Amino acid sequence: MTEPVRLSKRMSELGLCSRREADEWIEKGWVRVDGAVVSVLGSKVLPHQKVTVERQASAEQAQRVTILINKPMGFVSGQAEDGYKPAVTLVNGESRWAEDDCDMQYHPRQLRSLVPAGRLDIDSVGLLVLTQDGRIAKHLIGEDSSVDKEYLVRVQYTRPGRLPEHDLKRLNHGLIMDGKPLRHAKVVWQNEDQLSFTLREGKKRQIRRMCDMVGLKVIGLKRVRIGGVKLGELPTGQWRYLRPDETF
Repeated sequence: MTEPVRLSKRMSELGLCSRREADEWIEKGWVRVDGAVVSVLGSKVLPHQKVTVERQASAEQAQRVTILINKPMGFVSGQAEDGYKPAVTLVNGESRWAEDDCDMQYHPRQLRSLVPAGRLDIDSVGLLVLTQDGRIAKHLIGEDSSVDKEYLVRVQYTRPGRLPEHDLKRLNHGLIMDGKPLRHAKVVWQNEDQLSFTLREGKKRQIRRMCDMVGLKVIGLKRVRIGGVKLGELPTGQWRYLRPDETF
């Protein structure tokens, strides 16, 4: 017999929303199971039961924004730490990219519950996603996420000669980090001192640690793509909205 699961977990599995959003909607009486309103947190359901949400929930979700920033060096992705400001402080009416063609109007209330879906180290630059939409956050950083991310990495070889071909192959597959084999990556030379890394995981300082294992020192690191969304011409320190036609 199939075991019941928490309603909020089931809603997340169905892609309706994040667990946090599910709890909010349940408390507001916006969730139905087999047609009956369920408003008690912690309620459980069986997998075959039909879960639906009221129109108010869908309308609220549609108003949630996702913002793309070209993060400069010196900013942290999430909460302020060690005196460094979080990237969300870059988001205001003046710093919006002039060429952003999304017809959405900026309002300071959009900063509420705007969280990073993934991270970039303080000394890394490029595409950072901030979102109010739990579905997007789960899609990008959930345990089963398969969204690939592309980085341009300027490197310097710290050993005599050039990086051997077998070490380039190890960067693609064969390295172990934190006791576990890394997933397959795509690592190719762009020019004589720059590599392109495409990863489907994001361990802390992963690229820098991978490079260190084969004798490469990272001089600069820039994220240029997350899934189907590219950094493009977005200027450093500026932001734009994710367009309705863009998907990760």
